[in-house]
Amino acid sequence: MADLPTVAAFTDTYLPTVNGATYTVRTWRERWQARGGRMDVVYPDADYEPEPGEHPVASVDFPFYEGYRLAVPHAPRGVATPDIVHAHSPFAVGFAGYRYARRHDAPFVVSYHTPTSEYVEYVAPDAVVPALERASAAWERWFLDRADLVLAPSDRTRERVRDLGVSTPVEALPNGVDIDFFVPVGDDTVADFRERHDLGTDTLIGYTGRHGYEKRLDDLVDAAAELDATLVFGGDGPARDDLEARASEQGVDACFLGFLPREDLPAFYSALDVFAFPSPVETQGLVALEANACGTPVVGADAGALTETVDDGETGYHYPVGDVAAFRDAIRRTLDERERLAATCLDRREEVSVSRAVDRLDSAYGRLLD
Repeated sequence: MADLPTVAAFTDTYLPTVNGATYTVRTWRERWQARGGRMDVVYPDADYEPEPGEHPVASVDFPFYEGYRLAVPHAPRGVATPDIVHAHSPFAVGFAGYRYARRHDAPFVVSYHTPTSEYVEYVAPDAVVPALERASAAWERWFLDRADLVLAPSDRTRERVRDLGVSTPVEALPNGVDIDFFVPVGDDTVADFRERHDLGTDTLIGYTGRHGYEKRLDDLVDAAAELDATLVFGGDGPARDDLEARASEQGVDACFLGFLPREDLPAFYSALDVFAFPSPVETQGLVALEANACGTPVVGADAGALTETVDDGETGYHYPVGDVAAFRDAIRRTLDERERLAATCLDRREEVSVSRAVDRLDSAYGRLLD
């Protein structure tokens, strides 16, 4: 096998923060190095012990969005001399990646994980939202135009990048799921997970990930109000207190588990009868594919990348964003057809594997270097 290029990855979100971008960077790095390559990562420092090749830079908490940090746009000493520089965000560390690529005359790749302009309304006063949305879109366009290649995790997200007016080539490249890790677990493991978290034997509808207002998780609480099921939330975030209060007010049987150890996630997904995903702002919706890899169908908003991540009638069902009655009906339909939908999810595991994603990543890097 030909030598793999040396990659310097720059990201504004990394461990211990839990999100799709973090796990993508981490998993790609692990797989790249398992194949004999080198992929260093530069990221904002936090309560995390770096491994060799992981380079934290000084940072402070971002005051408007819990769990994110503002970092010094800097490439520390010791970062690999790159054949490729790959930024996973357009902010401070990502911008440091752009400067590092230019310093070393290396191709510059950007992965578009997060539509930053769509998050503005959740972090800014209403009066300034329109101006900040325009400024955010303008910055995204400027940054992405500095790249030699933009990678989007779905076809829908690729089209969104093109709609920004970006002139750089844009390629759809799904992030991929670690299907060696995300597997259906046995009945005994599911029973143990339910017992540890006092979930009983009732039907379980759940979600795990960031509890952000942009995810519209209140729609899930509202949909569960007339369902004979227990609602289970894994993860945490700024909307959690409001979600707990809303569930209590509506008499919803809801369990908030907080952050789950990664090793518990296959059991969490396998324990669910339906994974519910109301977020309209996903660029791929990796947790939906993780649930599918464990044999759990997904009900997702018919918006953003979930329009294609959830294969309607095959791996789950869609509903119109904000239509709680339709959300509830889609959950009921998925419960009724769960056995058939679960079988399809398992049949498609290889299609969504991270190994296939890294194969395509290698090809994309190779085309730039050629």
